[in-house]
Amino acid sequence: MSGDLKQLQQKLHIQFNNRQLLKQAFTHASYVNEHRFSQHADNERLEFLGDAVLELTVSEQLYNQYPNRPEGELTKLRAAIVCEPSLVKFAVGLEFGQYVLLGKGEELTGGRTRPALLADVFEAFVGALYLDQGLEAVRSFLERYIFPQIVLNGKLQMSDFKTELQELTQHHNMGMLEYRIVEERGPAHEREFVAEVYMDSERLGAGTGRSKKEAEQQAAAVALNRLKLAES
Repeated sequence: MSGDLKQLQQKLHIQFNNRQLLKQAFTHASYVNEHRFSQHADNERLEFLGDAVLELTVSEQLYNQYPNRPEGELTKLRAAIVCEPSLVKFAVGLEFGQYVLLGKGEELTGGRTRPALLADVFEAFVGALYLDQGLEAVRSFLERYIFPQIVLNGKLQMSDFKTELQELTQHHNMGMLEYRIVEERGPAHEREFVAEVYMDSERLGAGTGRSKKEAEQQAAAVALNRLKLAES
C-alpha cells in the first residue's frame, strides 16, 4: 500500500497548491494500466520535465559553488549527481518508495524498491514541484535535502550513511544499532538484498541493494532522514 501524501508534505515542509500534480508524480504507469477508467495520469511526463529542471538547478548550484573549476569538471560532477544511483539514494533517503501507486503485478515483484522506478519518482517529484511552485521552490528543496551531499573536494559525498547514523545516535545516547538482512531475492547474477536497521528494538528504516553493504547503507539513509525530520 502507498503512504499518505499529506504525511509526505508535512515531512518535507512543502504544501502543494495542486495536489493532483503531487499524486501524479507518485503514480506509476502500471497503476494507470490497471485503472484505465479512472482519471489517473502516470508520472512519465513529469519525470521528463523533472530531469531538465534537475539539470538546470544542479548546474546553477555547481557553477556558484565551484567558481574556479573548468567546464569539464563541472560536467562530470553534475553527471555524478543526476545519475540513477545518486537519484535512487536521494529517493531512498526521503522514503519516496512507500508513497508510489503501483499496479498489483509491479507491487508483487518488488517495484516499490526498484532502483529505476525510485530514480524516476524523484525526477517526477521535482517536475511536479516546479510546475506547482516554480524554480525557487525546487532550489529550496534541493538546498535542504540534496546539495548538502556535495562536498568541496569536487566529488559527490554519497555519504557513509552507516557511519553518520552511528555518530548521530552515539552523540545523543540514543541506543544500540543493529542491521539485519531480512530478505535475499532474484537470480544469482542479479541478487538483491533487503536490510533493516534497528535501534534497540525499534525499526528505523529499510533499504535494498545489490550487496548486503549497499542495502545496509540504504537502510541507514532512511533512518538518518527519519531522525533528522523528527528533530526539525
